[in-house]
Amino acid sequence: MIKIFLLLYSTIFIWSVINPKDYFTWFLEVTPAILALIILTFTYRSFKFTPLIYTLILIHCLILMVGGHYTYAEVPLFDYIKEVFNQSRNNYDKVGHLAQGFIPAMVAREILIRKNIINIEAWRNFFIICFCLAFSAFYELAEWWIALIANDSADDFLGTQGYIWDTQSDMAWALFGAILALLLLRKYHDKQLKNI
Repeated sequence: MIKIFLLLYSTIFIWSVINPKDYFTWFLEVTPAILALIILTFTYRSFKFTPLIYTLILIHCLILMVGGHYTYAEVPLFDYIKEVFNQSRNNYDKVGHLAQGFIPAMVAREILIRKNIINIEAWRNFFIICFCLAFSAFYELAEWWIALIANDSADDFLGTQGYIWDTQSDMAWALFGAILALLLLRKYHDKQLKNI
């Protein structure tokens, strides 16, 4: 599992860094994926996640790397979808924000269960959803801070595409992602947790 993870991660990372639209935007978008790999490397021996969690983290990293390569507003497949469905914007960033809730929800769930932090499922789910929404809000604040510092060079990183409710909809997609993950993956995740 880890060899496949590293092979896919490395392949997409190398593709992503070769001639991206803008290296500053690439760096900003891909930094969370790099941090994830560093954290997973240092914690691998002391805390091995289930295969489900490693797969979800890899998917999230790939989403970040594709967005970093093209910028979230210019991913070709979503330009095509925009034209076919007569949408006003490229919505690849909404996939990223859905993942920003979906994947951290499952990571948090595994940590909370395995460390016996919150044992009552309803309270655990409430905490996970609150955590994911807080994380999403913090990410939006970080985007704002970077935009203030970098001025015009952060436009591709923000990726609002003229949509005034972009920040709020980003957080809503993360919230939806967290709820969806808990509803769809709970039973499958519980089966994998029993095998640890």
